[in-house]
Amino acid sequence: MNTGINSKKRNYIFGPVPSRRLGRSLGVDLVPFKTCSYDCVYCQLGRTTNKTTERKEWVPLQDVINQLKDHLSSKPDYITLSGSGEPTLFSRLDELISAIKELTDVPVAVLTNGSLLWLPEVREALKAADMVVPSLDAGSSQIFQYVNRSHSDITFSKMLQGLVDFRKIYSGQYWLEIFLLAGVTTPQTEINRLKTCIAAIQPDLVQVNTVTRPPAENFAEAVPKKQLEEITAQLYEKAEVIADYRDVHKERDFTARREDILTLLQRRPCSIEDIAAGLGLHRNEVVKYVEELSLEGKIETKPQNQQLYYKATIQ
Repeated sequence: MNTGINSKKRNYIFGPVPSRRLGRSLGVDLVPFKTCSYDCVYCQLGRTTNKTTERKEWVPLQDVINQLKDHLSSKPDYITLSGSGEPTLFSRLDELISAIKELTDVPVAVLTNGSLLWLPEVREALKAADMVVPSLDAGSSQIFQYVNRSHSDITFSKMLQGLVDFRKIYSGQYWLEIFLLAGVTTPQTEINRLKTCIAAIQPDLVQVNTVTRPPAENFAEAVPKKQLEEITAQLYEKAEVIADYRDVHKERDFTARREDILTLLQRRPCSIEDIAAGLGLHRNEVVKYVEELSLEGKIETKPQNQQLYYKATIQ
């Protein structure tokens, strides 16, 4: 079978990393870097390089399962299908979730942009997951196109109907992430449209987020904390601003990795790729720790040659 899989050895499992919602999260990366159905203006991983809706076995299923077996001793709170692109583009998702269920009783979470839930096969594949967290970044077609820059196959109405239809067949935890951008999704008219959409979807919980890491486009700006809280109170009865990291981020292995990154950045400015290569970490792990260090004021960004570098604020 020709799956179009690159034979070069890759690490498909990363972490555990400290997650604001999931505690110790063991990540599973199912598509090549920046293979996605969206090209969101706020994405912390940069511009999408392969915008697609093609569902296929982008990475070898058995390799993913084998690598996952080797990482279960890390005692994660969740096994999280997310990674460097859109996980629902992986055509053997249902088989992977079934295999994970046979290996362990650790719950499976899927973090998705929600763009492909209008496809019956995607809804069916996700039914066995313990938690599904799709995104909704706009309440209207115009803002949807501005923020998410979706593949031409995906319309706002298709995407929204998929979110509504999945709720009807899914019995697990269904959380919805709303990502707000200052001046774009904060006007009251757009908030009202978002409220209407959320009411139609009926998620178990709404989590509201904004820019906390350097985004793909510098015009994607964060919403101030107080305004974020005020909007959250309007949106849905069961809504919250995504909380700061739980105490899990204080665990020894997580603090050690942050210190390693900080030590490296005290020596010289580095990109995400430089840090990952230098410390033998997955890019997604690095992004998590860089976000924490940035929020703590220990590192700052330094644009150079159309790339973003990080450097320590204290040598």
